[in-house]
Amino acid sequence: MPGSVPSSSRFTDLRGLSAAGWRRMRTDAFGAVPTGARLERIRHSPNFVDGAFRNPVPTRRLVYQRSPLEISRAQLTEGRGRRVPSRPIPVHRLRSTELAVPPASGLRLTWLGHATVLVELDGRRVLFDPVWGVRCSPFPGIGPKRLHPVPIRLADLGPVDVVVISHDHYDHLDMTTIRALIGSGARFAAPLGVGAHLEHWGVPADRITELDWWESTELAGLTLTAAPARHYCSRGPRTDPQMLWASWAVAGPQHRVFHSGDTGYFPGFTRIGELLGPFDATMTQVGAYSQFWPEVHMTPEEGVRAHQDVRGGLLLPIHWGTFNLAPHAWEEPAERTMAAAERLGATVAVPLPGAPFEPAEPPEQRAWWRSVAGLPETVEQFSPATPATSAPATPAAPAHSHEDEVPA
Repeated sequence: MPGSVPSSSRFTDLRGLSAAGWRRMRTDAFGAVPTGARLERIRHSPNFVDGAFRNPVPTRRLVYQRSPLEISRAQLTEGRGRRVPSRPIPVHRLRSTELAVPPASGLRLTWLGHATVLVELDGRRVLFDPVWGVRCSPFPGIGPKRLHPVPIRLADLGPVDVVVISHDHYDHLDMTTIRALIGSGARFAAPLGVGAHLEHWGVPADRITELDWWESTELAGLTLTAAPARHYCSRGPRTDPQMLWASWAVAGPQHRVFHSGDTGYFPGFTRIGELLGPFDATMTQVGAYSQFWPEVHMTPEEGVRAHQDVRGGLLLPIHWGTFNLAPHAWEEPAERTMAAAERLGATVAVPLPGAPFEPAEPPEQRAWWRSVAGLPETVEQFSPATPATSAPATPAAPAHSHEDEVPA
């Protein structure tokens, strides 16, 4: 999801700018458009039709009754008192020494906030959607600001073998962070077109691998596969038709993980599980959902369902708690995810930001977010319940909806 006021589909006041006016506002953070051989490859993709990448199923980016101003009003008014926590968010101050000892099981996950996860897998280190910036925006001082600090300095994170990008929205692709990672020697994996941004910011072309859906590559002894997702790309006021979005599967000799990126729910998760699963763990988007964009972001219930569709073992909920991006209560994604997991028989871990854990031995779950939100905190173990057959669907779109189409 776009992480800034000007780029977000949820903020429409800047969408009417003239092309010349928008060009005057551009900064390096906007990145670059694909050209040359990169553009030619995009044009030959089976997912690129009539000049734009298509979603796996018909998809509306925005849904509203009469005017897009409804979205701005909701952003400014709905749940304002609960969209940010009433108390400081506790963060596990991760030390480099904690990561110096390899995981006993061969697989360790560290959620660093939002969609950023460090995965230590079979002796390799993969960093998903790294964002260390204070704001997810192309402009200083504008756009959603972090609700908690990053648990560790990027310089203290240690070696990274592969950086994986799901799509180009500001809350998933941060220019300053990417530039800081260039010196790490890491390889970069991204969906088709997104490499144009990376190269524009200084990443050497020979360290960038761009994949179409269902394409795989071998990096650092791991197999990375870009899989379909239901979303869109944009670093400006409109969608970027030549940039692809993706979910990712990463497989080592002993373990496999799945990162959903941003996505609406769609039946294709089952095929991902059939072709690329099962997974020891999934990192699945459960936050920043709304009735105004029900087809490009999953609800927590849909996130749990997607986790089960791809045949996931442990679910690490991501894309919640770090940025105020949608008109729902700050703690709601965690609460609803845990409730759905119990109902559907899924194993979930919701650690403090920065707390490493091994899916083979998940930590006892404490509902730490409740006290942060000013709710009564209970200490309990969320254990799988009897599996159910289905999860609640995305809330229905408003009647007589207006469609802001993402090509499907």
